[in-house]
Amino acid sequence: MKKAVQWIAENHAQRINDLAELVAIPSISTDGEHQREIDACADLVARQMQEAGLQNVDLLRSHGSNPYVYGEWLGAPGKPTVFLYSHYDVQPINYEAKWLSPPWTLTARDGRLYGRGAADDKGAITAHLGAIAGFLKTIGELPVNVKMVVEGEEEIGSKNLDGFFHEHKEKLKSDVIVVCDTDNIEVGTPCITYSLRGIVAVLVEVESATRPVHSGQAGGALADSAIALSVILSRLYGKDGRLPPELEDKAHVRKIDPALRRTIKKLGFDPEKFRRDAGVLPGVQLANRKNVDVRQQTWRLPSANVIALEASSIKHASNQILPKAQAIVSCRIVPDQDPQEVLKNLQELLSKDPPWNVRVNVSPLGAPVKWWITDPKGPAFDAAMKALKAGYGTKPLAIGCGGSIGFVGPLSELFDDAPALLLGIEDPQTNAHAPNESLHEDDFRKLTISLAHLFTNLSKLSDVKAPSSKKEPKTVAEEAPASSSTETPASAETETSRPASE
Repeated sequence: MKKAVQWIAENHAQRINDLAELVAIPSISTDGEHQREIDACADLVARQMQEAGLQNVDLLRSHGSNPYVYGEWLGAPGKPTVFLYSHYDVQPINYEAKWLSPPWTLTARDGRLYGRGAADDKGAITAHLGAIAGFLKTIGELPVNVKMVVEGEEEIGSKNLDGFFHEHKEKLKSDVIVVCDTDNIEVGTPCITYSLRGIVAVLVEVESATRPVHSGQAGGALADSAIALSVILSRLYGKDGRLPPELEDKAHVRKIDPALRRTIKKLGFDPEKFRRDAGVLPGVQLANRKNVDVRQQTWRLPSANVIALEASSIKHASNQILPKAQAIVSCRIVPDQDPQEVLKNLQELLSKDPPWNVRVNVSPLGAPVKWWITDPKGPAFDAAMKALKAGYGTKPLAIGCGGSIGFVGPLSELFDDAPALLLGIEDPQTNAHAPNESLHEDDFRKLTISLAHLFTNLSKLSDVKAPSSKKEPKTVAEEAPASSSTETPASAETETSRPASE
């Protein structure tokens, strides 16, 4: 362990160079226009796996997917097998003028590493391989067996991932799942995520005519599709922060127990810091419910957002009544919402009673993703908590997350209820998917060291599984003790499951 950590420290600059190589490739998966870059990035990941010491490195595909990069090291008989997941595809560059440095050039500034994909999720690739190399480059062996998969379709919903997992089930099967694609609550505070929201998305299309018509000739007479769409989308707005009943009260949202509220409150929250981190303009109110903590809102309450809106180009606008408008609506869902029921209700909500009887079509956009929650207890979680404390030098926390990683639950089940450890790599200043995405350099180093400790800790376990990882937690420990995550911390409270919303 000492040799591995020393090697990681001495080779930190090389790990940054490796990350810079990855960031330099615009492996954008969302527009279908960067296949050459996708393939080039997969090739680079394969080369970096080989350089770290992984064996049987290969590029695998499933049903015409982008390449999955696979590598393994299975030289620890009798020890647990750890499945490492990350992804090399990235989001496009939006609001390019707001980037303070070239998005495809990893740039160090004020203790952070800036570049598209630096944190989401190429930093995880580099951290995984850094921890692996720390052992293989010094003592020549790992304390555990490792199987590593790096995906190229995460940013487009991992549409082929489930098929890939089932197709290669025996090849991939492992005892523990490790994913570094979630948040730390603050810089320097390591976190394990125990819950994720799901996601349901639809494309809303409104049509009022076959062609645009001069607004002077028909203004006030013809239905305006952009106005009609705006009226329809306004159904998602609630002045008190609540969603319409179709998406909440009638969708079996689990009641948030007062005990869980108290637990979240103990974590502390600075609304002004949140506003600064999120770039909220002065005077603009937050949208969460009155007297509801932002973390409670984002971790355990559903949301609905318009993530794309299109009717006409402002640059090429003319005085015409627009015949067509469209939008993408994305809903985050929580326990105990049923994704298909939410989809059905959302379609009905946005389709009914259209203004001027315009034509409205609401179609699913990708497959709905279910929420996930687990009990952060048991040998594997205990090993992870101790590893994070050793790597960061401070007590880790178990937290919820407002994002979605759809494969975690199904993969855990496929691997016979293997515990899933979701370790934070982002922080409130990361700006994932946005301009000036960045990775905190010192936390990047600490995460790599923590992974090395995790491998060692897991190697000492005869059984890595949690007592009942399929069941939802009876006690949720937002603040878990570093000494033993199997103990109930003083801040943990009982959360009861109720069918009604708050």
